[in-house]
Amino acid sequence: MAYVGLYSQIRSNNFKSTLLLIGFPTLILAGVWLVIFILSEFTWEQEQTDAFLQVAPLVAAGVAVWFVIAFLFNSKMIEYATSSHTLDRKNNMRVYNLVENLCMSQGRKMPKINIIETSALNAFASGINEKTFTITLTRGIIDTLDDAELEGVIAHELAHIINKDVRLLIVSIIFVGILGFIVQVLFRTLVYGGHRGGDRKKSDGRVIAVILIVSALVYLLTIIFRFALSRRREFMADAAAAEMTKRPDALASAFRKISGHSEVEEVTSSDVKGMFISNEPKANAFSAVAGLFATHPPIQKRIAFLEQV
Repeated sequence: MAYVGLYSQIRSNNFKSTLLLIGFPTLILAGVWLVIFILSEFTWEQEQTDAFLQVAPLVAAGVAVWFVIAFLFNSKMIEYATSSHTLDRKNNMRVYNLVENLCMSQGRKMPKINIIETSALNAFASGINEKTFTITLTRGIIDTLDDAELEGVIAHELAHIINKDVRLLIVSIIFVGILGFIVQVLFRTLVYGGHRGGDRKKSDGRVIAVILIVSALVYLLTIIFRFALSRRREFMADAAAAEMTKRPDALASAFRKISGHSEVEEVTSSDVKGMFISNEPKANAFSAVAGLFATHPPIQKRIAFLEQV
C-alpha cells in the first residue's frame, strides 16, 4: 500500500469523524426503536410512537453528556489509564530533539511528550487538537532503539496526529465505550439484579434481556467498524513515517525489536491498547479467528510492507 494523498487522508478522516458523530446517536436511537418494537410484540402504533418520542430525547441527552465529558477530559483519562506522565526535557534531550526535528520538517507544532515507566517497547499518539496532541513512549522503547529506529517510531505517531487518526480513534473509542458500558450494566443487572418474585420479575427480566441483545448487536457493529478503521490507519502511518524519515528500513528494524516485547502490563484497557503502535494478540488456539478482530495488522506484514517501500 503506497502512502498517497496526505490531504486526501485528512479529508477522509474528517469525513469519517463526522459520520461517527452523526451515525452513532442514530444507531443508538435505532436500537431504542427496535427494543420498543420487540417489546410491543412486533407492532407499531401511536402508543409505541409516543413511547419512542418520550425516551429518545433522554437517550440523546445522555449520549451527548457522556461525549462532552469524554471529549474534554480524554487526555487525563488516557494518562490515568496508562500511568503516563510528562517526559522531563532536561534529561531527555535526545527524544525532544528527534521530535522537534520531525515537527520542523513537517511544519507542525511540537506535541506534548509523555512516558510510561515500563521496560515494554511501545508508543502511541493521542489528542483531539494542538493543545492536547501527545506522543507517549515507553521507557523500554527509548532505551532500546537507536536514533534512526526511534525517529521512525516517532514519525509514525506524528503521522497519526497529522492525518487526524488520533481524533477519529478517540471519537470511536468514546462511542464504543458508551455501548460497552451499557452492555456491561445490563448484563450484570440481568444476572445479579432484582430479587422480586412472580410475574413482575419475569417481565423485568424479559425487558432487560431484549435491551441487552439489541445493545450487544449495536455494540458489535461499532466494534467491527472500528477494527476496519484501525488496521488501515496503521499501514498508512507506517508509509507516512517512511516518507518523513526516508528510512523505511529503520522503522522495519524498530518493529523487529518491538515484536514480542510490546505488552505493556500496566495498561489493561483494550481500547487504550488499540492506540499503541503494536498491539500483538497473545498466541493461542484461536489466534486465526482473533486476527479477524485485531486492531493492528500482523507486525510481520508491516515489516514486509516497509521493505518494499
